[in-house]
Amino acid sequence: MDPSLPAAVGAGKTSPRPARTMDVETNVGFRIVVAADSAGVDYKEILKKDLEADPRVDEVIDAGLAPGEDVDYPHVAVNAARMIADGKADRGLFVCGTGMGVAMAANKVPGVRASVSVERLVLSNNAQVLAFGQRVIGIELARRLAKEWLGYVFDESSHSAPKVAALQDYDADPSRPVPGALTAPRA
Repeated sequence: MDPSLPAAVGAGKTSPRPARTMDVETNVGFRIVVAADSAGVDYKEILKKDLEADPRVDEVIDAGLAPGEDVDYPHVAVNAARMIADGKADRGLFVCGTGMGVAMAANKVPGVRASVSVERLVLSNNAQVLAFGQRVIGIELARRLAKEWLGYVFDESSHSAPKVAALQDYDADPSRPVPGALTAPRA
């Protein structure tokens, strides 16, 4: 943990609960990390409670901030995204003023994909992080979309699977060559 950040940012405080079921076949629920900067902390607190009450969620990890703390969104989002990359969480729900800042910051962590989209986020991109903007979306819509997001699962046999595999390859090797047709200058 970076000693210059408030304790909540690196603590990864958890809300343990009895095991709940996301998938009846596997009997395993999601481990979700929630995170917000000072512009999104109010929504994070509400959405965190919703996630804790959802039977598809086994664990909610609060990566900060707490009300009254102030740390810029890149630090909060990268810290939480690293928990996903390290296998400590399956998905993340991040909130800032617009949602774009935490999404861009989370996308800096290799292996993590984030966006402000809901359905296509998982179905087309196998992304782990849903980002919301407290200043641009109403709380009731955010609550509904977060609930909906938990129901989406990536289909490894879908037409999107090769695209997701390419993203993973670029994460593993950012200097990986692009297909030959793209290397020639366009007229």
